[in-house]
Amino acid sequence: MFKDYLNFLSKVTFKRAKNALGLVFGFIWSKYSKGNKNSYLPVALAFEPTTSCNLRCPECPSGLRSFTRPTGMLSKSLFEKTIDELKDALLYLTFYFQGEPYLHPDFLEMVKFAAERKVYTSTSTNAHYLDYANAVKTVESGLDRLIISIDGTTQETYKAYRVGGDLKKVIAGTKNIIQAKKDLNSSTPHVIFQFLVVGPNEHQIEDVKALAKEMGVDELRLKTAQIYDYENGSEFIPQNDKYARYKKLANGKFQIKNKLIDHCWKMWHSCVITWDGLVVPCCFDKDAEYRMGDVSKKTFTDVWNSEVYLNFRKKLISGRKNIEMCKNCTEGTKIWG
Repeated sequence: MFKDYLNFLSKVTFKRAKNALGLVFGFIWSKYSKGNKNSYLPVALAFEPTTSCNLRCPECPSGLRSFTRPTGMLSKSLFEKTIDELKDALLYLTFYFQGEPYLHPDFLEMVKFAAERKVYTSTSTNAHYLDYANAVKTVESGLDRLIISIDGTTQETYKAYRVGGDLKKVIAGTKNIIQAKKDLNSSTPHVIFQFLVVGPNEHQIEDVKALAKEMGVDELRLKTAQIYDYENGSEFIPQNDKYARYKKLANGKFQIKNKLIDHCWKMWHSCVITWDGLVVPCCFDKDAEYRMGDVSKKTFTDVWNSEVYLNFRKKLISGRKNIEMCKNCTEGTKIWG
């Protein structure tokens, strides 16, 4: 993990550090002045390679095929144009929003494009497409972090949430990426097993810790699950309160643990761009309801500093609970194991 931190710090340049400090001071100023201006560019960005996915996870719009927005694949030229615009400010780039990134035919070429500009790159995958050839290409692309979703240590438990998935492919894909790193004498990508703790798998937490150690992944993370219709309970809310984002009330109903303070650091330092160029403020806006602009029609800077974006930040400061996507926001209630 220490090597991963050092790798991230190696991406810091004078221009990026100056921009990041400007964001921090701007955030602090806005917090106390109730102002909404943000004249610096984001240090973190998520780009959605595709909305396509091979699985049908029950709490995922991509898995449920429930989007009202169009689905498709990210244009490589649109991606490159935006990254070149942001390269002096951007530190952390996530190749993920909805969908399975490895389904995009140019995914690893886009990773390489960003890596060549010394941006820290990360993605999340279900690992079903990590054959050895793809594992080698992944290492060669310069990807810095690879999060592999492994939500069960037996097929029966795994498929309870990862509907349509095959645990054997996840294990094989993990072995391939670890082997490719050894064969190419590479310290990257930093491989993370991510275990989404839900009702059907919470009894396997110790088992996944043992599996992660046995396979030699770099890190294991236990993540709490976002549930959309949580008020009346769900089979996916864990019994162990430590791993749940929601608490059960005396009347049998559930409510979110997180307190919705009228501010959000994410609105000042990061955002998400969908496959077709829509800029949305946060990864909780799965269906791109809150559209700040379109980088296929304007520059990112114009969108970031637009009246639409400024007014959204102002609305958040005035009353976060009045923004629908914020009502199920659980920032600060994740658990890393």
